[in-house]
Amino acid sequence: MKQLIVLTAILPLMLIFIAQITLEQKNNAAISMLQQQVYTAKEQAKQEGCFTEDIINRLKTDISTNLGISKSEILITATEVPQYRINYFDSSSERGLIHYSVSVPIEKIMAGGSLIGISAADNKGVYTVEGTAASEKVPD
Repeated sequence: MKQLIVLTAILPLMLIFIAQITLEQKNNAAISMLQQQVYTAKEQAKQEGCFTEDIINRLKTDISTNLGISKSEILITATEVPQYRINYFDSSSERGLIHYSVSVPIEKIMAGGSLIGISAADNKGVYTVEGTAASEKVPD
């Protein structure tokens, strides 16, 4: 009888570990997809010299479709003024560089959060992909 009581206390905690592994796989797949989408958009922006409205809208649509979140939850800040390729390195200048940052919410970080005392508001996060790329656009 004592073993049954211990099993009933321990089993839910052990199931949380299994659920956490599954949740981690799901979140990692979403993060990987986001990184691929941002990389594709960055490569397009390098050709255009900046993140155009078309590139940003296509990126939001792709992320929204693949992650199942609304476009309003996706935060994108990027260089929207065309930058042109320069043939020399100038560390004191921002010329020729395209900056970008893409943030999406992650709805659930910890499996069984309410069971171990984590509120729904605290069990959320934001994943951000940010970087800088050199423009490949040649001045007209």
